[in-house]
Amino acid sequence: MIGALPLSFAQPLLLIGLLALPALWWLLRVMPPRPRRVDFPPTRLLFEIAPKEETPSRTPWWLTALRMLAAALVIIALAGPIWNPQTAAGNSQAPLLILLDDGWSAASSWEARIKAADELIAEADSARRAVALAPLSETARDPALMPAGTARVSLRQLAPKPFAVERVEALPGIERFLKTAGDTELVWLTDGVDTGRGSDFVTGLNRLVQNRSVTIVEGGAPPAHALAAAENAAAKMTVKVLRAQSGGVDAGVVRALDAKSAPIGEARFSLAPGATETEAAFELPVELRNDIARLEIAGERSAGAVQLLDKRWRRRGVGIVSGASSDTAQPLLAATFYLTRALSPFADLRQGERTAPQQVIAQFLDQKLPMIVLADVGALSPEIRQRLDAWIEQGGVLIRFAGPRLARQDDDDLVPVKLRKGGRSLGGSLTWEKPQQLAAFSGDGPFAGLAVPSDVTINRQVLAEPDATLPGKSWASLADGTPLVTGEHRGKGLVTLFHVSADMRWSNLPMSGTFVEMLRRLVDMSGYTSTPGAGVAADPNAAETVSPLRTLDGFGAFGPPPASAKPIPADYRERGSAEHPPGFYGPADGPIAVNALAAADRIAPLDTSAINARRAAYSNAEPRDLRGMLLASSLGLFLLDALIVAVLGGGLAALLMRRRRAATAALALIIALPLASMPLPLRAQGAKDDFAIKATAQTHLAYVITGNADVDAIVKAGMSGLTLFLAQRTALEAGEPVGVDPARDELSFFPLIYWPIVAGGPKPPQDALNKIDAYMKQGGTVIFDTRDAIEAPPDPNGASQTPGMITLRNVLSSLDVPELEPVPREHVLTKTFYLLRDFPGRFTAGQTWVEALPRETDDDDTTRPARGGDGVSPIIITSNDLAGAWALRPDGQPMLPLTPGEPRQREFAFRAGVNIVMYTLTGNYKADQVHAPALIERLGQ
Repeated sequence: MIGALPLSFAQPLLLIGLLALPALWWLLRVMPPRPRRVDFPPTRLLFEIAPKEETPSRTPWWLTALRMLAAALVIIALAGPIWNPQTAAGNSQAPLLILLDDGWSAASSWEARIKAADELIAEADSARRAVALAPLSETARDPALMPAGTARVSLRQLAPKPFAVERVEALPGIERFLKTAGDTELVWLTDGVDTGRGSDFVTGLNRLVQNRSVTIVEGGAPPAHALAAAENAAAKMTVKVLRAQSGGVDAGVVRALDAKSAPIGEARFSLAPGATETEAAFELPVELRNDIARLEIAGERSAGAVQLLDKRWRRRGVGIVSGASSDTAQPLLAATFYLTRALSPFADLRQGERTAPQQVIAQFLDQKLPMIVLADVGALSPEIRQRLDAWIEQGGVLIRFAGPRLARQDDDDLVPVKLRKGGRSLGGSLTWEKPQQLAAFSGDGPFAGLAVPSDVTINRQVLAEPDATLPGKSWASLADGTPLVTGEHRGKGLVTLFHVSADMRWSNLPMSGTFVEMLRRLVDMSGYTSTPGAGVAADPNAAETVSPLRTLDGFGAFGPPPASAKPIPADYRERGSAEHPPGFYGPADGPIAVNALAAADRIAPLDTSAINARRAAYSNAEPRDLRGMLLASSLGLFLLDALIVAVLGGGLAALLMRRRRAATAALALIIALPLASMPLPLRAQGAKDDFAIKATAQTHLAYVITGNADVDAIVKAGMSGLTLFLAQRTALEAGEPVGVDPARDELSFFPLIYWPIVAGGPKPPQDALNKIDAYMKQGGTVIFDTRDAIEAPPDPNGASQTPGMITLRNVLSSLDVPELEPVPREHVLTKTFYLLRDFPGRFTAGQTWVEALPRETDDDDTTRPARGGDGVSPIIITSNDLAGAWALRPDGQPMLPLTPGEPRQREFAFRAGVNIVMYTLTGNYKADQVHAPALIERLGQ
């Protein structure tokens, strides 16, 4: 390598030949001896004649420089220059040990790392050196020397791991190998990212290498990005984008996908110079954000660039009901104030304003919220109790807070334990008891693992009647053993009771951060299913561990879990590891996500300056031998030198004069040929241009000219009648219909083409069918009308054997026709302009067929023909003779009678035509109207 240039030489000693260039300069510039002069008297007559040619006494300096440059190129070529040379480990003959970073941070540049390792092994193979591979994630076995060919096979079997590699754990194995192998050359192919304890590894490796030859290959590869700390806030979902190096401006896109890998949204991010983290935000409705199961950085293949989300990131709907009187409650001291502040970071809150608690609870039950919080709500009507019981059995989560109203109840069955009437006061002038603090949380409850706050005190509580089940239902207790929070599962749901109020009257618990975390845990328990109120899939405390469902590989792709993957605890919150690789664990309807990085993790650049080693950089470019290019350049310079000498000597002057006239004539001929041929294509293009101008100047409906004069006349009159009806009833003012020949005319100018089928007619040429097929695939719609519904009764299977249908099957046999179905009742074609139930023409017995709507399935049927991006069916088949019903005489009277001639049949035939035209022009935008009631209801919430 030369400085920072990716250039090396196979025979660098030959560059010494460049030192001979000064001598060559002197030899080329030497002055030849002057000839001896002899005076001859008659020659005095020639003294005044100027010579036509002059020979210089010395070589011009620029010609000498040209020759020296050619000589220098020859010398450099002989030295074997190579651009983008292979990563050179050195010239040692000792065995080669390759240390390879293979964590998630190496995945983004894995190909460059494998390429560098392969080049090192190839060089070792040429020198007949043994090679040892040491992936730093494989700490269970020590590196071992192997032939270069075996090492190359082992290298191709390596893949990046989806978790962060603890490099320090590989030091003992490296130390044992170095002691056994003796003199060894060491190359470390690092990713340059410190995911933890990187400095300890660098210090330990520096201690081991001692006087050995060491090469560190880093840099020159795409930077590794990571995602961490996703949060579904009230207005948007955010995720932190991390990078190790604080370089220049860095921008990209984070994509959000659902559980089926369908895209939901995108968010751009930008890292300023010097910044190592930024934030990407998805400002989407909460319903869409709740469907996000995977965030990934577009264009980056790495498990660290993927953030998996589970039920803990969903914002569940929570209804809050307070039993306090609205006209006497103080807003900033009310229970709803503390509950909304505690729940708003991770829940979508609903509150009833100026409404009785019974009515609010009924509204929340109608909305099927998964969780309802009752703050000091006492008596409830039997109807509401019955509905709440059924809701809990189906999976609802009910959280109740005590208070004066609840303390007065005798027999309330909507609490997990039986309560004593009244309350217990702690502290004050009328009691000897002191305020109590919290004890450790139950290890079997949802609050297991929470730190016990030392500043929370309880002044009053409602007591539970002691019985054998009370210890198992107590999730949090006071220091004296009395329960603070109790809960039990009922059916698929859950009932929880806080034995204190949700405001500051009975305790200061609502002011603590523990209160927020307790509610977060309870909200998480309400999300085991994706449908609110559909039921809790499983009790999270019923099983201590959950098995891996599907895991990520190092490149961030899903796959089956490896054999080494072990189950995780149901409350697992740590980053992925070798035993617990990132992925989804547990049941498919409520999995737990494990990511490569925990929420608090950050990445930093790896500092390897403590190791005295040679430095190299990864390169994706292939090595290029420059010898051929340099030798060809030097040969060109020598030829140029010969040409210059010939010109200076005058030998080419006569040849150039003789060739001047021939060159001038050839140049004139070259210029004249294109000019002579230019008018011909312009004249041939004129007819097509006239047709294009006519077709694009105004919107036109088109019909296929069949060659049958009677049919073509009726169809033209019918299309003209429909065009007139469109102008009278809609905003579309189309031009006169245009008859087209598919084999000759351009079809892309027309949104709709009507093709009347003539029974027994010849099959169109394949070129015409190919153009029709391309027209349909590019968004156009063709109406095939067999016009023979009166000849056969309708067949729901489309197996009619009328002559027109047989002819149509012959035509369609050469077209890529999608799967068809009769127009469904809720198809957008029935409501694009008029609300229709069928599509009559001259006849009403025929069936209308369109492209079948997508099936509700997860299978990706790639064999089905492509459909237009606007969802419009490319083909419509009918036998009702639509054009015959539309056809009008010049005086405005119908041209053909109708069968059976029902009242307003012709009016409905025109309406069917309007719907078809509007359908082809506007697409399926009106399909969204089927969701209008749900959208209106949602907006009303």
